[in-house]
Amino acid sequence: MYTFEDLIDVVAKLRDEEKGCPWDREQTHESLKTYLENECQEVIQAIDNGDMENLCEELGDVLFQIMIHSQIGKEEEIFTIEDVIDGLCRKMIYRHPHVFGNVKVNSADECNALWKELKKREKGKKP
Repeated sequence: MYTFEDLIDVVAKLRDEEKGCPWDREQTHESLKTYLENECQEVIQAIDNGDMENLCEELGDVLFQIMIHSQIGKEEEIFTIEDVIDGLCRKMIYRHPHVFGNVKVNSADECNALWKELKKREKGKKP
């Protein structure tokens, strides 16, 4: 079974300047927007259809979009997949103090309200 590290290598090889795929090499964040949108729609369709086998495949396609955008970011020395993962983990930990801290919540509604408040505070910090 392949691993996440294998996936990183596969995407890097697809974009390799000498041996990579010409189509993958010419992609940019901008050119990939439609593909990301289409893949997300296909995930939604699989959920709506209750097709879990297809959902698994379509989630893989969305993950590929994340990986190729991250590879482009790495090539442009802007961000890496590790930066994406680090940022996501930091966000999830920050927005879940009821799991990772001492905050108490009693319902999903309270979790949602807390999430929204923390997101508002977080966004207020950014320029």
